[in-house]
Amino acid sequence: ILSIWGWGSLGIVLFLITFGPFVIFYSTFYILCFVGGGLVVTLLFGKTNSEKYLEQCEHSFLPPTSTGVPKCLEEMKREARTIKIDRRLTGANIIDEPLQQVIQFSLRDYVQYWYYTLSDDESFLLEIRQTLQNALIQFATRSKEIDWQPYFTTRIVDDFGTHLRVFRKAQQKITEKDDQVKGTAEDLVDTFFEVEVEMEKEVCRDLVCTSPKDEEGFLRDLCEVLLYLLLPPGDFQNKIMRYFVREILARGILLPLINQLSDPDYINQYVIWMIRDSNCNYEAFMNIIKLSDNIGELEATFFIFVFLIC
Repeated sequence: ILSIWGWGSLGIVLFLITFGPFVIFYSTFYILCFVGGGLVVTLLFGKTNSEKYLEQCEHSFLPPTSTGVPKCLEEMKREARTIKIDRRLTGANIIDEPLQQVIQFSLRDYVQYWYYTLSDDESFLLEIRQTLQNALIQFATRSKEIDWQPYFTTRIVDDFGTHLRVFRKAQQKITEKDDQVKGTAEDLVDTFFEVEVEMEKEVCRDLVCTSPKDEEGFLRDLCEVLLYLLLPPGDFQNKIMRYFVREILARGILLPLINQLSDPDYINQYVIWMIRDSNCNYEAFMNIIKLSDNIGELEATFFIFVFLIC
């Protein structure tokens, strides 16, 4: 009696004799094709059913596709339109043109040199320029409603006179000290502000006038108040835009203006320009000599008269 292994071996030999030696390869190939075909049919059937189900869902409860993104892409692909800026500020061309130049130079020196390294879009610069122009327009409009005559004829004259009195009193104190110790420019500045406190009572501007950091901080606070009064609420609540405009006004306009007006050479040149067309006669020169007892002032007056005459 043959064992199981014997019958099995006999069956394999008869199978190979009947179907040939390549039957194993063909059998494996047929099995793989059968399995692969089944997988393909299953995937196609599942894909078809999934697409049908998605179509039903899309028409039933899914929201429609938003059209905002395609419209944004279309706007971005369009050519840049020419930006038109209304250059009117105060209504007077002789004033508007210099103001426009100041705005342009401020943007060039404080914004454009770094902004163009980030983007070529002009809209941000346009918004800053428009905000500055709106502030200037509001300032000009409100300035027209103010009666400036009392200020220029009374207030500013009194302030200038007070400043001169404080300065002369400080000079007098320095002169009294010079008998014992040689005074310096710093001593004059310190004495000036001490006298200012004595005369104006609880008002002292020493930090604002002597410390560049405090001066810039004061100008920033001043610009912040002006922007609060002049800008619309929407523009003022935009912190980034407000800080940009504040820095441009403080560091790009007010600070250079104050430095120029504080330059002695500029003041002297301006005074000479104002009195260039005036008549420098003998009576005016003698009146100045009679009214002044300061040798420095008399020497300066003498040089001015000599300059004008020559």
